[in-house]
Amino acid sequence: MSNDLLQDIQTLQFLDKPKAEAMLKTLIGEVFSLDVVAVELRPLAVSLNSFNGFVTLADNRRLFFKTHTEPDSVVGEYYNSAVLAEAGYPVIRPVMSSTESGKQLLIYEVINDPSVFDVAWQIECGQSSEAEGLSAAQHAADDELRQFYFNRLAIQPAEQAAQAGVHQLFYHRLTGGRLVKFYGSLPGQQGEDVSIQLPGTTMPMSAVRRKQWVINGQRYEVTLDNLIQNAIEDLNPAQEGPSVIGHGDAHNGNVFYNQESRSLTYFDPAFAGRHDPLLDLTKPLFHNVFAMWMYFPQEKAQALNISWDQQGDTWIVDHNYNLHPIREMFLTSKTDRVLVPLLSELVRRGWLRSDWRRFLKSALFCCPFLTMNLADANKFPPEISLLGLSMAVEMGADSMDKRSRIDQLFDQVETGLGQ
Repeated sequence: MSNDLLQDIQTLQFLDKPKAEAMLKTLIGEVFSLDVVAVELRPLAVSLNSFNGFVTLADNRRLFFKTHTEPDSVVGEYYNSAVLAEAGYPVIRPVMSSTESGKQLLIYEVINDPSVFDVAWQIECGQSSEAEGLSAAQHAADDELRQFYFNRLAIQPAEQAAQAGVHQLFYHRLTGGRLVKFYGSLPGQQGEDVSIQLPGTTMPMSAVRRKQWVINGQRYEVTLDNLIQNAIEDLNPAQEGPSVIGHGDAHNGNVFYNQESRSLTYFDPAFAGRHDPLLDLTKPLFHNVFAMWMYFPQEKAQALNISWDQQGDTWIVDHNYNLHPIREMFLTSKTDRVLVPLLSELVRRGWLRSDWRRFLKSALFCCPFLTMNLADANKFPPEISLLGLSMAVEMGADSMDKRSRIDQLFDQVETGLGQ
């Protein structure tokens, strides 16, 4: 049994759900020695690298299951809800768990609360009036997260840092096979090229990766190839530095919202453990704010106006993709209530790395570039592929002339820190 089976089920749930459910029924029965009667998968937009649903047992008990799939995984063990609970996090604990790579599955009592992802999307679509309640819950959760960080903040030796599961979301995707599988061989490597469909044309990724960019008036004097190399250097796991106990992948799909208590609960701690706090913040900073085009590519493509032109080795891209107020809320809350106090505390202790901004931007770059394959024409319309590439540049590179939204934010942060 290999991780490829989990990946096959994850992909197949959107194409042949009954077959995927039959495969999963056998898998769950074997892994947990359960008498499984039925399995019901829930193919969701948020399930980019995961799947979840319900399992019914012969005694009529109905349970909820969830797994994270990660092709080319370097991590040997997944899931550590206990370490989060011990640190004080409000985290849903599984009733059964298998944490070995290739068999990683958690089974829970049925969860009735909606995910923050679903509630926020309903708000963005004008189908929910929960903006005030969700904002209050997010602010409270971020205040709590800041305290969790401060309570467990400590220097982590390089050899321990190198073993942290969170690196599977960043460095190991850059170096473990996913990058080349998605976008072809890097300069100086042997291997086949990959083509990507863009508005009006198809181009080899090797050529795309060599371009410089001007995006909505923001000028970037680096290429995607430059950003890839920067990220590989910056995100090397074996670095001594500050660490916290964190979820690692706390995007909104892994957090539940209780409307009555206006509170949030963490879920699916596939990458939980002790690791760099900036890596812990990366996924929520990007996915909760900038990534709706990734989850709903067809819907976002209908509202997107994007144009591009080539001037020598520079691409001029203009688009109208803007952030909904609920996305700005997530960004502001996480920045003001967690990131800024964290950086200030690291300055106070003399622990803040001088290149914290480049380090965080390299991690943010991995989110649009490597969570999903932007060259997958079956997943992304050409306009969304171009938007995704543009956003990868915005996240990873420093903007000149007009400042990008993320650089405006970090400029304000640095000013507050006196840098």
